Amino acid sequence: MPSQAFVRDGVARREAAAACETSSPSAPLLAERDPPPYRVENARGRGPILLTCDHASHAVPASLGTLGVELRDLKRHIGWDPGASKVTLRLSERFDATAILSGYSRLVIDCNRKPGSEASILTISDGTPIPGNMGITPADVESRVEALFKPYHNAISSALDRMRQEGRTPVYVALHSFTRRINGSSRPWHFGVLWDEDPRIARPLVEALRANAGVVVGDNEPYSARDHFDFSQEFHASSAGLPSALIEIRSDLIRDENSVALYSELLGNALETALASFQSNSGESHDARP
Repeated sequence: MPSQAFVRDGVARREAAAACETSSPSAPLLAERDPPPYRVENARGRGPILLTCDHASHAVPASLGTLGVELRDLKRHIGWDPGASKVTLRLSERFDATAILSGYSRLVIDCNRKPGSEASILTISDGTPIPGNMGITPADVESRVEALFKPYHNAISSALDRMRQEGRTPVYVALHSFTRRINGSSRPWHFGVLWDEDPRIARPLVEALRANAGVVVGDNEPYSARDHFDFSQEFHASSAGLPSALIEIRSDLIRDENSVALYSELLGNALETALASFQSNSGESHDARP
């Protein structure tokens, strides 16, 4: 796997690289009937964007049952990002972009959190206990890292490498969704754009989304990338100097195909504007719409 820094100091770089190195799992987690740990859509896409969806699925390996969680809870926001995968696939088609989507629930292991961190494998999420994550051993944790986390991130790295080898500067765009209410608080935003120090995609994206009448856009809301909770964008994009943005869409706005189509179009239009701004300022030759 290519050497990429996760954050700015050397110790953290080594820890992040070690998180994605290949080693032998202590025990297999996935059976033959289980789905793969990730999905690649449009693997040979020629567009300038690489799309990722860290929380695309609420599936759980058969060996773990349901983690002791009711199916209705797995299908809530605690188990995945509802609607995010559908938006990702629509944007993949629109921009001829490769998309990498995770294959399992964030409750098994969160592909957007550093392995070993408190948020990587939760024992309680938004007030719901996760019995299957309580008292698990280091070997259990390692099997989830090996079977699910590493293959997903290795697939992202491979896609980025391919784009570089083809002479393209990848634009990294991560798709997520967030719930309208959490912990008793309401969230008014339709979209959120999360970024840290690199404004090349994020700022024009925020401006383009805000140009839509009635659309409320959070700049580092409902979360802030400056809190450095986000593994994927930092590891694959920020550390490598790639232009990037993490986009959050409120999940109640993308519940059915019509609403997914509407918000995918709004976001796609804004991404075109942001890409055109980036390419104009950087001298990149790609068209905003392939």
